[in-house]
Amino acid sequence: MTQAAATQAASEADAAARPAFDPRDFRHALGSFATGVTIITAQGADGRRVGLTCNSFASVSLDPPLVLWSIVVHSPSLATFQEASHFTVNVLGRSQADLAMKFARPAEDKFEGVDWTPGRGSAPVLAGTIASFECRNAYRYYGGDHVIFLGEVEAYSYHRDEPLLFSRGAFGSFVPAS
Repeated sequence: MTQAAATQAASEADAAARPAFDPRDFRHALGSFATGVTIITAQGADGRRVGLTCNSFASVSLDPPLVLWSIVVHSPSLATFQEASHFTVNVLGRSQADLAMKFARPAEDKFEGVDWTPGRGSAPVLAGTIASFECRNAYRYYGGDHVIFLGEVEAYSYHRDEPLLFSRGAFGSFVPAS
């Protein structure tokens, strides 16, 4: 048996051994985990700017400073994110739900009417966000129906306004425990 055939057979056996999940119910279970809301932006070599609302952002390492996020493989923005030298993670504040929705929907130019400046690698840094992380596009990993981007943070800024949160299909805000 060739290495490729053995790998394929192992993959099929793994898939058969996995429990069957109802995708909608699984998504509801995942929605129990509240996350922050970000807009990931980049600019391709052709000058095309892309951006999308994302809640799959996480810190990975302090030394070196690494963060990750993921995108579904059929996203029309994937090719630009893959070719871009840099991306920016723009963390939204609690008053920016409309901006989150703007970048969550398909549009010819999601940046129309949005105040931004070019960051590292010309990746847009959105004005008024509570934090931004300008990252070198360091590594990509393929996992299921997503591509995971690992970025090395080259610059960041933040202020202490309240974050926009997302849980169970709705936006919300943080209330400290008493």
